[in-house]
Parts: sequence; C-alpha cells; structure tokens
Amino acid sequence: MTALLERLGRIFIRFSEQTGLWFRMLWRTMVWGIKSPYEVREWSRQMVRVGVDSIPVVFLTTMFTGMVLALQTYTGFQRVHAENFVGSVVALAMLRELSPVLVGLMVTGRVGSSMAAEIGTMRVTEQLDALKALATDPVHYLFVPRVIAGILMLPFLVILGDALGIYGGYLVSVKLLGANPLVYEQNTFSFLHLNDLWSGLIKSAVFGLILTLTGCVRGYYTTGGAEGVGKATTNAVVSASLIILLSDFFLTKVLF
Repeated sequence: MTALLERLGRIFIRFSEQTGLWFRMLWRTMVWGIKSPYEVREWSRQMVRVGVDSIPVVFLTTMFTGMVLALQTYTGFQRVHAENFVGSVVALAMLRELSPVLVGLMVTGRVGSSMAAEIGTMRVTEQLDALKALATDPVHYLFVPRVIAGILMLPFLVILGDALGIYGGYLVSVKLLGANPLVYEQNTFSFLHLNDLWSGLIKSAVFGLILTLTGCVRGYYTTGGAEGVGKATTNAVVSASLIILLSDFFLTKVLF
C-alpha cells in the first residue's frame, strides 16, 4: 500500500512539474512575443511549415471524414425518413467539432513532433547553450515564431477543412446516394449560425498554441542524447493530443 501511494505521489509531482514548466514557458513566450526585434522572415518560414505544408494531410483527413460522416448519417437517417437533414448534420459537425479537432491532431503529429525533435537535437548538441552565449534567448528565437505560426495558420487550415468536409458530404449524399442536390444545399446552410464558424476558429487558434508550445517545451527540456530526443518527440505528440482533447471539452462548454 505504501509503495502504491509513493508511486501515485511521484506521478502527481511529475504532472505538477510538467504543468508548471508549460505555463512558465507560455508566459515567457507571451513576454518575448511583444518585444523587438521581430523575426518576420522566420515567422513567415514557420507559417509555411505549419500551414502550407500541412494542406495535403488536412485535405485527405477532412474530405474523407465528411464523406464517411455523410455515409453513416444518411444510412441511419433513412430509417426515420430524415435523410434531408444529412447536410445540416455534416456542416454543423465539421464546423463546430470535427474539423478543429482533427486538424489539430493531424498537425500535432506532423509539426509538433518535428518541433520537439528539432529543438531536442539542439539541446543535446549544446546549440541552445551556444545561443545563450551569443546573448540570444532561445524562447525569443525558437518559440515565438513557431507559436505565432500555429495560432495564425490553424484557423486557415480549419476553414479549408470545413469546406472540404462539407463538399465530401455533398459528393457522397448527392452523387453516390442520390439525395436531392437543391434540398441538400438548402439544409446545409439554413441551420448554420455565425457562432458555429467562429467557435471552430477560436478552438483552432487555441489548438495551434497548444501543439506548437508543447512541441517546443518537450524539445527544450530534452535530456539523454539521441534516445532522449526520441522520447521527447513521442511525449510531445501524446501530451499535445491529450491537452487538445481535454481543452476541447472546456472550450465547447464556454463557447456554447
């Protein structure tokens, strides 16, 4: 019993330490984000890395999610003769929930892991110490451009995901299952409100902050050489994914 309590205590202490480190680095990133000099060229490079380079994976994920959702919903709604509302369900689900969460998780796997590996490698090869020796703060030089890129580019990716998911649902419902195209289009947009779009964009900006900052923090505190870099990369993806899913619930509660 004592061993179990000790183990639970160590887990709690470790969790508290990691949470404190995350918020400490969040504060430092916010402080450095408003200080000059502004590395606009690096910001642009990170925006391309986070946003433009993620378009293919977002395209495939959201398109097929909308198609599968329409297929499953149409089949179920046929039982109660409500298949005309498939477009409404697909649109609301994509805008409010599926597109922000799926884009956040996919970009976490593609970008968050690479940020952790990149900064982790810099840590174990003492490049971060070299930056400090050159009077350059690593948070200002490495964290700020990546976090800003995540906050700015995730909403654009989510807008693209919304459009692709709705179009995928249209293709399945109208072209494959034979739904009335006019009724489908009308019901797709007649029940949408502006808050449905804004809530998804707000979520995506928060998710962009979470995935980029988590990747940077995991890489910054890497220890143990090459093996430590691998662990930091895995921990970055797992931690950011869990935080995104947990924060999604509370954001939904607040926004709706």
